[in-house]
Amino acid sequence: MISVSIVGASGYTGGELLKILRRHPDVRVKHVTTSSSPGKRLEEVHPQLRKDFDLSLESFDAKRLARDTDVAFFALPHGVGSKNIAEFLATGKKVVDLSADFRLRDVKTYEAWYKVKHASPKLLKEAVYGLPELFRPRIPGARLVANPGCYATTTILALAPLLKNGVIDPASIIVDAKSGVSGAGKKLDLMYHFPECAENFQAYAVNKHRHMPEIEQTLKDVSGRTVALTFVPHLVPMTRGILACAYAKLRKKTDVSRIRALFEKEYGGERFIRLLPEGRWPQTKDVSYTNYVDINAAVDERNGRVIVLAALDNLVKGASGQAVQNMNLMFGLDEAAGLV
Repeated sequence: MISVSIVGASGYTGGELLKILRRHPDVRVKHVTTSSSPGKRLEEVHPQLRKDFDLSLESFDAKRLARDTDVAFFALPHGVGSKNIAEFLATGKKVVDLSADFRLRDVKTYEAWYKVKHASPKLLKEAVYGLPELFRPRIPGARLVANPGCYATTTILALAPLLKNGVIDPASIIVDAKSGVSGAGKKLDLMYHFPECAENFQAYAVNKHRHMPEIEQTLKDVSGRTVALTFVPHLVPMTRGILACAYAKLRKKTDVSRIRALFEKEYGGERFIRLLPEGRWPQTKDVSYTNYVDINAAVDERNGRVIVLAALDNLVKGASGQAVQNMNLMFGLDEAAGLV
C-alpha cells in the first residue's frame, strides 16, 4: 500500500485527486494540506467526499508529511510550491507536481512567461515531463514528475504523431482550443464570474497563453524540429472539458488514411487514447470524468492541410487523472489503477 499526501487539497485539482484516490486499490491518503483553511474537516471543503476520508486539512510541513508519505501530489498555483517541493524531495520522498513550475527546462523561459522568480531552478533539469503516452520509459525512475498542463496535453497528443513522422510543416501550426471554466482554478477573476461567462464565448490570452512554450518544447523533444505555434484559447460556459482543433500544412499530398495510420501506429496500444471512427468527431461530453483523450483527423485536400481534433477532461487527463497515471508508473503499479 502506497501512502500519499496532497498539498493544496482544497482546490479543484486537489478535490479531483481525492475522488480518484478513494477508489484506488493500492493507495492510502495520509495528509491533506491547505494554506487557506487549516483545521477544517475535509468534508467541509469537499462535501462530496463525506465519509470517504477521516482527515482534517493541515498546514504544510515537509518533515511531518514525509514521516508517513511515499509520494506527495502538489496541487498548488504556479510559483507557490517549488520551494516546498525542494524541501519535501530532500526527505527522500517522491513528488508529482501539478503546477507549471517544473515543466520548462529553461529558467529564463519560465520566469518570462510566468512572471515569478523560480524558487528551485536546480531541479528543472531533473524533473521528468509526465506525459506517459510519449515519455513512459522515463517516468518509473523519476523522483520528480512535472504533470503537463491541460491545453498542453490536448495539443501535444493531437500533433505529436504528425511532427514525429515529418508529415507537416512545423512552422504552419494553428491551434484553436476551448476550455471549461474549472481550468482557471478557484481564483476570483471577473471573466470567470457567472454573469460574465454564462451565455458567452470569448477568446483570451491570444497567442500568449502560458502553455505555449510547454507545447513547443515538448513537440520539439518528440520531433527534433523547432515548432512555431499560433495558439488561441477560448473560455466556454461549461464546468469542465477541452476541445482543441489543430491545423497544419502538409509537406506533400497525403490522404486521410495515411494520417489515420500514423495515429494508429503511435497510439494504437494506448490505454487512454481513443482514435475515433472516421466521421465521428471528439466532443467534451464523451470524455467528461474520465482519463480518456478522444482524437480524430481529417485532410483538407483543397488547401493541403490536416485538421486534428482532440478532447479531454481538463480536471482528469488534463490534471489529476494524469497525475495518478504518473504515480502508478513511478511505483510499478497498473498504469490504469484507480482511473476510468
